[in-house]
Amino acid sequence: MGTRLVERLKPFFQWLAATDVFMKAGPKIVPRMDRAVHRLTGGRGVMSDRMIPTLLLTTTGSRSGEPRVSPLACLPEEDGSFLVVGSNFGREHHPAWSGNLLKTPRASVSFRGREAEVTGRLLEGEERAEAWPRLLLIWPVYDRYTEKSGRELRVFRLSPDR
Repeated sequence: MGTRLVERLKPFFQWLAATDVFMKAGPKIVPRMDRAVHRLTGGRGVMSDRMIPTLLLTTTGSRSGEPRVSPLACLPEEDGSFLVVGSNFGREHHPAWSGNLLKTPRASVSFRGREAEVTGRLLEGEERAEAWPRLLLIWPVYDRYTEKSGRELRVFRLSPDR
């Protein structure tokens, strides 16, 4: 799809992502497709990146100790860090990757062909409040996911290790 067409269809995809049907089916389909496209492009892209900036986050499983890869919508920041939201498609529990980051903050990201080691930090209070409106600008559906899940969505800053 061309960039102009994607921009024109963005409101439709945001509406679709906020539907109950998508919130049930999305977790089974979207991450698998993003990981497959990432493999097929040699790490240069993921399917969702056409709609919203998307990275692949590799965390350490909190129980298994094994690497766990999760495609996540993100907000790249000027300093090279990323904001990510534990929306879990509006489900009532926090996503596993967020628990993994709380236990082991060191992780890695793949974003548009670049790999980086990062440290994840949960944003709270004023810092979270400042980030939230910026996140809603890129994906307004986060408000619907908050409503549907009945919980405050976790927001993390993934800062590059220097």
